[in-house]
Amino acid sequence: MRVGVDIGGTKTDAVAIDERDRVVGQVVVPTGFGAQAVVDGTADAVTRLAASLGVAVAGFESVGIGIPGAIDSVAGRVSHAVNLGVEDLALGPELSARLGMHVRVENDVNAAAVGAFHLLGLPDDHSMAYLNLGTGLAAGLVLRGQLWRGSRGTAGEIGHIPVNPDGPICTCGQRGCLETVASGGAVSRQWPSTSDRPVQALFAAADAGDPAAIAVRSSLIENIAAAVRVLVLTVDVDTVVIGGGISSLGQPLLDGVGDVLRGWAATSPFLASLDLPDRVQLVPQGFSAAAVGAAFVGSYGSADALSL
Repeated sequence: MRVGVDIGGTKTDAVAIDERDRVVGQVVVPTGFGAQAVVDGTADAVTRLAASLGVAVAGFESVGIGIPGAIDSVAGRVSHAVNLGVEDLALGPELSARLGMHVRVENDVNAAAVGAFHLLGLPDDHSMAYLNLGTGLAAGLVLRGQLWRGSRGTAGEIGHIPVNPDGPICTCGQRGCLETVASGGAVSRQWPSTSDRPVQALFAAADAGDPAAIAVRSSLIENIAAAVRVLVLTVDVDTVVIGGGISSLGQPLLDGVGDVLRGWAATSPFLASLDLPDRVQLVPQGFSAAAVGAAFVGSYGSADALSL
């Protein structure tokens, strides 16, 4: 069995997959804040997972970790994981020492891209972008069966492409980035809500006729469609798979993005030739894409371009 762990801002999700790539065990624990708490919580999740399956940790074939932040996958270091309170942490080496086996670390969106690629059963010669829509916006790229990080590990960071020179300052320091208009954070800024599911609350208010909600929803959907267009025009992937928290909106989100893409195609023969609406789909709900992807990442030998 191979283990994958997705370290999120509030919960840490650990899964074990068998030789047929089926999830055979899962443990979810709260994510602590700060470097030591992240190490302790992750080690605890793997240990609990082993206990639930009646095996020793050493009995696992491999362990892979998906975590937000800037990742040095060779050294197993994570930095600038602000939501976790981690500035710089040798997560891979520390967990390897705790668990007694090598642990590979990958960016969580990249891990989710790998998980989605396997979940959808895509052929090895297929290219896919996983568009993660959560508090922020980023993409993971699987090109012809390989995870592509780019020369410095920033491939897919399209959320930090400036799209509005008069827009708000982004967390990256630039102004008007795509993430500031196409993410959960963008919704929270433009349409404050006390709901624990603010994007869902926005769509409900828009459906009820709230003019402000309608405007924010329209902007959100149009800019998500713009993210799809960026991914196809820059990488020409076969498929863009939308995941992350916002994807839980389901069909209304997919329909809205498709309507925008079809509207653009109606006035642009070039965009019409790209069949953008037919190249977009949602990740199936209830699938732990990042955790499953981390399990695959943990078993790969190359740290540069991971053959799937």
